[in-house]
Amino acid sequence: MFSASIDAPLLALETRVRDAWIDYNGHMNVAYYTLAFDLGVDRFYDLAGFGEDYKQRTGCSTFALEQHVTFQRELLQDAPIRITVQVLDHDAKRLHYFQRMHHGEQGYLAATCEWVSLHVDTTQRRATPFPPDILAGLARLHATHASLGMPAEHCTRMGLKRPRSP
Repeated sequence: MFSASIDAPLLALETRVRDAWIDYNGHMNVAYYTLAFDLGVDRFYDLAGFGEDYKQRTGCSTFALEQHVTFQRELLQDAPIRITVQVLDHDAKRLHYFQRMHHGEQGYLAATCEWVSLHVDTTQRRATPFPPDILAGLARLHATHASLGMPAEHCTRMGLKRPRSP
């Protein structure tokens, strides 16, 4: 059950670049971009009703199948960051979504991250369909986010493979 307003895009995280995230070049290290995006994923999943509490209740979660990160502009120590999520597609078992990381005050795009994730029964370690209420929430998000269009940074090789029609 989706527990937040359906914004386009959805604000998933606001935080700051931590001291430990700075590398010897004096800016945020690439590994920590992925960490920050993953923190945004956790928050998005909580809002969408299939976060950590859902995993504890159902034994189901999502596993990342594919990820594509672009680095647009550097972030420095203590910079505020905002991460948004746009649902690009979904089916019964998979979710394709796109995140943008902006500087929280200056507004510039710092990085993007595109994901394809699979819904998994963790007790059996097998793919399983999302429950109907989660699918309905994803459908509402997808419909709302469709108005945003496909992101310019979208990886054309990523997406959900669909069977060909006969």
